[in-house]
Amino acid sequence: MGLQVTESMTEPEKADKAEKPDGRKRRWREHKIARREELVDGTISAIRLRGRDIGMDEIASEIGVSKTVLYRYFADKSDLTNATMVRYVETILAPRIYGAIGGDLDEYELTEATISAYVETVASDPELYLYVMANGSGAGQDVVADSERMIAELLSTVLGERLRRMDMDSGGSVPWSYALVGGVQLATHWWISNRSMTSDDLISYLTMMTWGGISGIAAVKASPARFQALPHPLVPDDPDTPNTDTPNPG
Repeated sequence: MGLQVTESMTEPEKADKAEKPDGRKRRWREHKIARREELVDGTISAIRLRGRDIGMDEIASEIGVSKTVLYRYFADKSDLTNATMVRYVETILAPRIYGAIGGDLDEYELTEATISAYVETVASDPELYLYVMANGSGAGQDVVADSERMIAELLSTVLGERLRRMDMDSGGSVPWSYALVGGVQLATHWWISNRSMTSDDLISYLTMMTWGGISGIAAVKASPARFQALPHPLVPDDPDTPNTDTPNPG
């Protein structure tokens, strides 16, 4: 039986009775949340098995339920897709990136570890990653953008703290972080779509590019004014050639 408010109750009793949550509704909400999570986990397994182009019929078949059951817990395919994208970001991608960024490493190690974490996460789950990115439109696009924004904001916090600790200008920490995250994400997406090099080579190239920028920033104490005041010749560093830019201490 549901909650009943009878005529014999006093007004306070009626109000108290009316305000109490319906236990069945609460249990149904809890069941629905748990069941949605189970179905999302099943969807992730199905994508890994069947590939990025899997449809609702195949998802239902792999999970062992009917499409009717899926639509009982998800409004439509977009709802299921978005829930899958959120699960991928929250339980797979973000924790690995956060773990790398939050590590007690020096600046170079932090750069390499963060890039490696992103590339290796994508490489270990290519079909799931490509499914997420292929369906990243509408609300799904918001999920992808939010994950990139969270990672960039965390990176900017760490970068800003390290720059201030070294008495450098931290004003560029936010745009630099967004540029790094966007660049690594786009390069990795290109790579996972064609695999024209090994993941180790990709990590090496991205680390070299990123570290070159970071070391250049550090050389001018992260000051745009100092950077703009310097000449910028594109000359390779030859260890056998004397550095004529270095003042003679004698």
